[in-house]
Amino acid sequence: MLPNTGKLAGCTVFITGASRGIGKAIALKAAKDGANIVIAAKTAEPHPTLPGTIYTAAEEIEAAGGKALPCIVNVREEQQIINAVEKAVKTFGGIDILVNNASAISLTGTLETATKKVNLMMDVNVRGTYLTSKACLPHLRKSKNPHILNLSPPMNLNPMWFKNHCAYTISKYGMSMCVLGMAEEFRGEVAVNALWPKTAIHTAAMDMLGGAGIEKQCRKTDILADAAYCILTKPKTFTGNFIIDEVLLREEGVKDFDVYAIAPGHPLMPDFFLDVEIDSTATKQETYGAAQEEKKLSGSQQEGADGAKVKTESAAAEPSGPVAETFRVIRGVVTEEYVRSTQGVFQFDLSGDGGGTWYIDLKTKGGSAGFGKPPVAADVVMSMSSADFVKMFTGEGQRPLSRDTGPGAQKSLCWRGSRAVSHLVIWEWSSFQLFVAQEKVQART
Repeated sequence: MLPNTGKLAGCTVFITGASRGIGKAIALKAAKDGANIVIAAKTAEPHPTLPGTIYTAAEEIEAAGGKALPCIVNVREEQQIINAVEKAVKTFGGIDILVNNASAISLTGTLETATKKVNLMMDVNVRGTYLTSKACLPHLRKSKNPHILNLSPPMNLNPMWFKNHCAYTISKYGMSMCVLGMAEEFRGEVAVNALWPKTAIHTAAMDMLGGAGIEKQCRKTDILADAAYCILTKPKTFTGNFIIDEVLLREEGVKDFDVYAIAPGHPLMPDFFLDVEIDSTATKQETYGAAQEEKKLSGSQQEGADGAKVKTESAAAEPSGPVAETFRVIRGVVTEEYVRSTQGVFQFDLSGDGGGTWYIDLKTKGGSAGFGKPPVAADVVMSMSSADFVKMFTGEGQRPLSRDTGPGAQKSLCWRGSRAVSHLVIWEWSSFQLFVAQEKVQART
């Protein structure tokens, strides 16, 4: 964990959505320095399913060493934002830091997203961030070292991040565009940056989205709190950056990341919008370019996603049995359409009859599947029994990372991701899996 330095002592930090989750974690970290925290959130009365209110958060903040000002704020209501800002200035004498944390999410496609959900995400994520920033900026400009920090991702324009939840992506990228614009507009006066997690973070929202057992694949909110603290204690010249929590903390000397894990040693779920490894803190925006034209090579080589020639395993050594038969069907249904839509490489480490390492490459042009290591680095590695693997393609097994996962499900399955594989890859994988199951049924009839 990153130690406190006392640099935020006496600073006033205005945080939206600070009654629980990531916002509250950032508030508590700053409170340990003796900061003044404005808790700008909606929940004033206990919620039937969600933990905490602005008043319980205030109690925790004061117990941690800070001063708290709970304000009922729905960021969809501009006057409530203005009232809270005025109250903060009257109470603490100004505002030094704004954290735009409040956010709404609906992971649905265009036709499935109700208009009221679109309005909610745009109002909270984009409009709320913009209006809160606008209301705070006159006061931030009077501070010695002012910061705005948006909890929003780098704007990866890979279409895969739009196709399954277009409205949500637009709304989160709207928050990121506020960073781009305001960082330049107020350069030299106010630092404006974005922070995003490398892995899933355990919050009430994640529990609702992921189902039972999802917390084991998540990190605690502490990692974002530490990363935010690091950013907010930097000089205001540090601006216009899109920062990934783990990358920043490694640069700050943090080596033990198990302390942030809910279940140390358990595989972690990568977060949205990251399909390449980020190895530098000060990440500026780059346009996502189309991949180079890929060509199949003769012999035992193919061209990988990065244009490098890679060796493929020979199918001659494949064991026989149900697993091999399943892969025979899989090879028959791999199409360019699935490769284009999935963009993922899956490795299976199977135990039992027909076990060993198998792969399905739905990233390299043309796609492939078979026995042995995949031709390019795997995005997801799944470990399970051969029997469970076969069931997965007959409709009898659990779908990896499905939202309807119940208690006790997936006990024999674990997975780990590399190169920050997306949730979308998993969802496309589930679609592919069901298609294979249908093909197997047709083959038997």
